[in-house]
Amino acid sequence: MKTALSPCPAFIGGEWRTISGNGVNPVYNPSTGAVIAETPLGTAKHVDEAVQAAHDAFPGWWETPPIDRARILFRFRALVEENFEDIVRCNTREHGKTLVESRGDVKRGMEMIEFACGIPSLLMGESLENVAKGIDCDTIRQPLGVCVGITPFNFPAMVPLWMYPVALACGNTFVLKPSEKVPLTAIKIVGLLEKAGLPKGVLNIVHGGREVVDALLTHPKVRAISFVGSTPIARHVFEVGTKHGKRVQSNGGAKNYVFLMPDADVENSSRGLIEAAFGCAGERCMAGSTAVVIGDASKTVIPALLEATRAIKVGPTDRELQPNMGPVISKQHRERVEQLIAAGANEGAKISVDGRGAKHADEPNGFFVGATVIDQVDSTMTIAKEEIFGPVLNMMRFDQLDAAIEMANKSPYGNGASIFTRSGKAAREFKHRIKAGMVGINIGVPASVPWFPFNGWDESFFGDLHMQGKEGVQFFTQQKVTTTRWFNYGEGDIWHKEK
Repeated sequence: MKTALSPCPAFIGGEWRTISGNGVNPVYNPSTGAVIAETPLGTAKHVDEAVQAAHDAFPGWWETPPIDRARILFRFRALVEENFEDIVRCNTREHGKTLVESRGDVKRGMEMIEFACGIPSLLMGESLENVAKGIDCDTIRQPLGVCVGITPFNFPAMVPLWMYPVALACGNTFVLKPSEKVPLTAIKIVGLLEKAGLPKGVLNIVHGGREVVDALLTHPKVRAISFVGSTPIARHVFEVGTKHGKRVQSNGGAKNYVFLMPDADVENSSRGLIEAAFGCAGERCMAGSTAVVIGDASKTVIPALLEATRAIKVGPTDRELQPNMGPVISKQHRERVEQLIAAGANEGAKISVDGRGAKHADEPNGFFVGATVIDQVDSTMTIAKEEIFGPVLNMMRFDQLDAAIEMANKSPYGNGASIFTRSGKAAREFKHRIKAGMVGINIGVPASVPWFPFNGWDESFFGDLHMQGKEGVQFFTQQKVTTTRWFNYGEGDIWHKEK
């Protein structure tokens, strides 16, 4: 007899609630293919309840001194550290990351909490005396109100923590809609924030699909929206949100290039490329999905790369004996990745290492795709244009750096690009000319740390102010400028009488 699964709870107005409306979405353990939970697909009614709870909590939270808001976040950070391994294992179970990758996911999220704990300094304004004779000017930053976060499946811990710690630290209230594929980690972490003393209604969680997303984008009491996901949906979020008067930061997909120069250090560049292409099973917007091989690098780096790729063991991650790489998120996504690999072969590319049909004896129903390398790819092919979001590395070959940069700059995306070289001149030229918001020099994944913006360009980002860093604080606040002049001393002014 099949055991009934309890639906994942929503968190509205400080209460954990079971909601229903549009059915449920199964939450899988990708390592086994088993359903481990169900995400209820809520309605616009649930969105309205969550937004109203956040709206009602906003006046009191805004008036809470920034240092007191920071102290709650300090306690929150301590609780995340105390429960670190429990969060990591939850993350691995619902997503499929290796334990090492899940630890990285949670650690990067903790760094965002640490950044937000510095909010008293980050909110400081500016002032200038005597902008004209006897007139002074100063600026302050104030919160917006109710803010929303809509997050993807690929980083269940880190991406929500990109958003709400900074938003809350700035004095906003928040409604989080985690991915219906991976809600468990987000729920667990928010439970720790509740335990840290966050007042009721300041942070809320709703679950759902298109109806919930569109209700959040159009709700009249929502002031700002943060989104991470695919480019088509990112564009939709930006267009609908801004049309309805919201401030929006919307991160989309990418095709990130890793350039290999003939003088690149073979061991370090091949290791960096392996991590960039196959880390987190390639399911990240900063994945180094295309190796751009310049000149004789094909004779040095590629043999080492292919050998290392063939040695990657894929398997279940929800146990102590860990593989090198875990499964992809779902059966449907595995099928899509394998179809794109086939499209590459059909369009004339050479599959040097083929990960299709990967199986694990202990878990025949896991969603596994082996590490794959496709050589002789050109920019007209489907796999060169589409974000595969799986453990697939394309290889493109060029004789000269100039031509390779010109090719990469034609991409509609602009998240990241890296180069491996010993040449300072080549590195400087690359950094100057490449059209990407995050650049790596001998770094495979140039994702920025929380003190700097996560800086996508073009169709990798829609909006003006990026997540993380000072831009994140600017996004979640509005600036007020006060110009002051005093004509006379007031009646009974003690200082004036003494004069």
